[in-house]
Amino acid sequence: MTESTNKQPAGRMETALTTARGAANDALGETRAAAKRVGRAAEANPLAVVAGGIAIGLAAGALLPRTKRETKLLGPVGKRINGAAAGAALAAKDAAKAELGAFPLSKEAAREQVSKLLDQVGKAMSAGGDAALAAQKEAPKPVKRTRRKAD
Repeated sequence: MTESTNKQPAGRMETALTTARGAANDALGETRAAAKRVGRAAEANPLAVVAGGIAIGLAAGALLPRTKRETKLLGPVGKRINGAAAGAALAAKDAAKAELGAFPLSKEAAREQVSKLLDQVGKAMSAGGDAALAAQKEAPKPVKRTRRKAD
């Protein structure tokens, strides 16, 4: 009687091990398939992967607290980068203003241009409607067929 009692837990253990191995193999297969899908997606659109990596890095950097050492070492670099970016933005703004200043733009000129555009759109729509009406008038009339009663 002790032999059958000892075999029963061993059988359960074998079943559990087999089930665990099957689950591990399934998980490994799914992981490999997912890795292949990610690899194909990365090859198809590498810029999206780079942008995603940058976004994840920025999010992680924003969530992590700054250390005193980091502030001490990178503070001057950050200030220089911010200064350079602000200078570039100001230069771009000034250049855009200078370019736009060369155009004779005013509210009245803009209103006039929009009015001309709307007139042209109206004329085009009117011509299209007229052409559709003319085509409908020229189209042959459908012949009406009557059904004959079966004798």
